[in-house]
Amino acid sequence: MKRNATAVWKGSVKEGKGTLTTQSTTLNNTQYSFNSRFEDGVGTNPEELVAAAHSGCFSMQLSAFIGEAGFVADSIQTKCDIDFQNGSIVSSHLTVEAKIPGITNETFQELVTKAEKNCPISKLLNTAISSSAMLV
Repeated sequence: MKRNATAVWKGSVKEGKGTLTTQSTTLNNTQYSFNSRFEDGVGTNPEELVAAAHSGCFSMQLSAFIGEAGFVADSIQTKCDIDFQNGSIVSSHLTVEAKIPGITNETFQELVTKAEKNCPISKLLNTAISSSAMLV
């Protein structure tokens, strides 16, 4: 399976603007710019998209491991904070809240750590990855 996205950039790095379009068209000429990346401009940015990819991938991987352990999650909510410094992503922190009937906190924490290390986006990122998780 292969997936793709396309970026189009026009102009200089600071004054220019770009658009992003994904194969599914969920993003369809979605705006990004220097301002949306480094300031508070309207639009998305690569780090935000990495955060979305990591939180989504992790949540699905955690759900798979929860299922393998014999449980079903009512909900898993994952926030990903990407730390971008000096031109590099230096860390990704996952904050997880989950509602899983019948699971112990010990088992849940073990599965969170397993998912943190094994989701495909975690494997792709060459950075420090951490998480904090709580059952609700």
